[in-house]
Amino acid sequence: MGRLIRNDTMITSAQAATESSFTSSVIALHCSLSSGHQWSRLAEELTGKHQVITPDISGYGNNVGRFLLPTTMAEEVDLLSDHLGEAIGPIHLVGHSYGGALAFKIATDSPLVSRVRSLTLIEPVLPTILMESESDRRLYEQFVCLEQAVCKDLWKGSSSEAIEKFLVFWKGSGPTEQLSSKALVRMIEHAGKLAYEFWAILAERNVGVAAAAIRVPTLLVSGGLSPYLTQRVVGRLASMIPGADTRHLPAAGHMLPISHAATINPDIARHIARADEFANLSLALGSSLLELKL
Repeated sequence: MGRLIRNDTMITSAQAATESSFTSSVIALHCSLSSGHQWSRLAEELTGKHQVITPDISGYGNNVGRFLLPTTMAEEVDLLSDHLGEAIGPIHLVGHSYGGALAFKIATDSPLVSRVRSLTLIEPVLPTILMESESDRRLYEQFVCLEQAVCKDLWKGSSSEAIEKFLVFWKGSGPTEQLSSKALVRMIEHAGKLAYEFWAILAERNVGVAAAAIRVPTLLVSGGLSPYLTQRVVGRLASMIPGADTRHLPAAGHMLPISHAATINPDIARHIARADEFANLSLALGSSLLELKL
């Protein structure tokens, strides 16, 4: 069976024919300053098993040029509605960083909640969950300080300085990596979107309540070299989401979906497969019980 990847590109008739054979979809949402192409290796892992949709979040890739950008996560979800509407059947959500926060929003507070079959969150940026614990509040305050510093540079027109502060934070305790001039220029071009993402993230409330209400198989992933804030967010979510599985990669940093794709992608694929198996078993049991009643 062929592979279908949706990423703001034209779909050929051959791809459309292949699409009709799928019964569920995987929607993978990328991090800030990236694009849907971030998930190319995960799409290869899922070849022939699901429709794979890897949209560019507003402000990136083929989704730039909008006059109005979202200032809340709900608005961000709404801007993805065309892509989300292409999903076939039940949906498996995968999200990294800002895309993880977006996947969490879709799974807990969107018109698609009832269709979500599984959730994979790789260091989702949900700092307001840390406001709910006195011991974690300082981490939340550090994130607010980062937002203020980055936005101040952006307002002054100092995009390169804003990007530098942003990258230093997300490097965590990992080794310093030299970006190519092309990659740095691309990030600077999209730097303005960061302010909107900070506002959207910090506007989220009752994250813990939403997490506790999740009832689909959930995989939470973190890296040992990542900022402690994101590791702590994952820890808090793990304690709140019923039955959540966790995967911690001690030698990985925040960009682990790329740097450790060979390690984590099989885990994501297995998580999705188990969720499908569980759903099919539940359907079979439900049908059997109905027959017995009849």
